[in-house]
Amino acid sequence: MGDKASGSVCSSSTKPPEILTDSEHFEQQQLATSCGYSQHMHPANLGDGVDTARLLSRSDWGARLPKSVEHFEGPAPYVIIHHSYMPAACFNTPDCMKSMRDMQDFHQLKRGWNDIGYSFGIGGDGMIYTGRGFNVIGAHAPKYNDKSVGIVLIGDWRTELPPKQMLDAAKNLIAFGVFKGYIDPAYKLLGHKQVRDTECPGGRLFAEISGWPHFTQLNATEGSTPAPVEPHAHPQAVPQSTPQTPLPAAPKV
Repeated sequence: MGDKASGSVCSSSTKPPEILTDSEHFEQQQLATSCGYSQHMHPANLGDGVDTARLLSRSDWGARLPKSVEHFEGPAPYVIIHHSYMPAACFNTPDCMKSMRDMQDFHQLKRGWNDIGYSFGIGGDGMIYTGRGFNVIGAHAPKYNDKSVGIVLIGDWRTELPPKQMLDAAKNLIAFGVFKGYIDPAYKLLGHKQVRDTECPGGRLFAEISGWPHFTQLNATEGSTPAPVEPHAHPQAVPQSTPQTPLPAAPKV
């Protein structure tokens, strides 16, 4: 599920952005462009005949640069839906930006991946957050990372349905990807649990996307990759064990 080594290495400055010189800022922008994120450096609206939804760039949410980037060619034949489980659902843009940074921190610093694992994130604010972007190999679904767009809906959607603005944003993003040629018009829509032994994207969200256009039931040869069950790639709250009532002391004899 993690990243492979790549020949294209991108390293960011260790200085905080506020103390970079003008030339260092320019150098960082050039580096980001060379790492394949030039099309996502500025906010944009998803237009061109598609219902509009706000697309925020990596720089908008404060992403650090990827360690390296690998691309795949052609429109993606799969779209895979995830939930984050943790971080929990966010409903305003500052909180959702922090959730994106938290996921990137966990994936890069704890798991040692090149970047946040997903192509895009969707917040409860209805915003779309650029992760790795289109046509960049992800780290979200084994055997599908180099041929899919991975979209994570931030929150735990096992028993609750994401709000309408999140679902609409995900649909708009997919439609935009098809319109622009990043996603195959005959794409297959999958939930993460169909390609890995996991609860993700949560039962309630999975039931919802099962009714969306292009949802596909995989056959046995295309099914999930055997792996330990993991609700998601983020740390979970560990259930507290029930306190045990101490046994009475043995009677003295």
